[in-house]
Amino acid sequence: MDWKQAKRSWQLYVLLLLPISYVLLFKYYPMYGAQIAFKDYVPFDGITGSDWVGTKHFVRFFHSYEFKKILKNTLVISLYSLIAGIPFPILLALSLNYIKNKMFKKSVQMVTYAPHFISVVVMAGIILELLEPRNGLINNLLRELGMESINFMAKPDYFSSIYVWSGIWQNVGFACIIYLAALSGIDPALHEAAVIDGASKFQRMRHIDLPGIVPIIMILLILDTGHILDLGFEKVLLLQNPLNARTSEVIDTYVYKVGLASQAMNYSYSTAINLFKSVIGLILLVSVNQIARKTKQESLW
Repeated sequence: MDWKQAKRSWQLYVLLLLPISYVLLFKYYPMYGAQIAFKDYVPFDGITGSDWVGTKHFVRFFHSYEFKKILKNTLVISLYSLIAGIPFPILLALSLNYIKNKMFKKSVQMVTYAPHFISVVVMAGIILELLEPRNGLINNLLRELGMESINFMAKPDYFSSIYVWSGIWQNVGFACIIYLAALSGIDPALHEAAVIDGASKFQRMRHIDLPGIVPIIMILLILDTGHILDLGFEKVLLLQNPLNARTSEVIDTYVYKVGLASQAMNYSYSTAINLFKSVIGLILLVSVNQIARKTKQESLW
């Protein structure tokens, strides 16, 4: 390292200090607490003073009555979100890429991107209001069409679809921006040559645009696969009720309930579940990345 050059550019290293501190403090330091999963953690005794119990909490989770149900629900919702969420931002980006009217293009981008800034609490409130069985917009439309009202939130089979499609509506605009950025990096000469050869817009999308953004699609797919068990508990918990709990109870809501919401405050058990989830995510991430490498696709490493 050239210390003289580093000294001249000290401002850049000061700027770099903040993100490095964030990663060390919030990503690496919490790994020290992962050992709680292998102990009977007592807050008064601290991490070092608590007794080691090995894999006791993992075994308890694997043999619990809830294990199969919450694992199935988590995988169903995650895979549903992953599969259904891939094509829509791509189609939106491809469509916007061929719009010549800049005002209309920016308006569509703003309308589709705006829901991304809605908080989870507000989003859950909007969903509940729209699906309200007596005065909700959806049920009012159903009654106008001569159909009976449906209490969507009381139907367990509807929960995954409500969760997934509301998430797609909220995040499609944000994901679209990534693909638009990738499309802007495609050589314009390819499109010019295709137009001269008489290629239609659909043919240009199929043979130029899609191959051009495949590396980005693969990278995002690999990253999303690593978070396949990481749904988060906020939105699920806000939409959950005793009537749809059969399909809405996922790993994150279960961890919240047994680790924080219950009187027992079972930190070790909830940490073990989260560690299990992280290990599975790592295995999936490495596996999908290896598959991408072997099939000559873009990979993380």
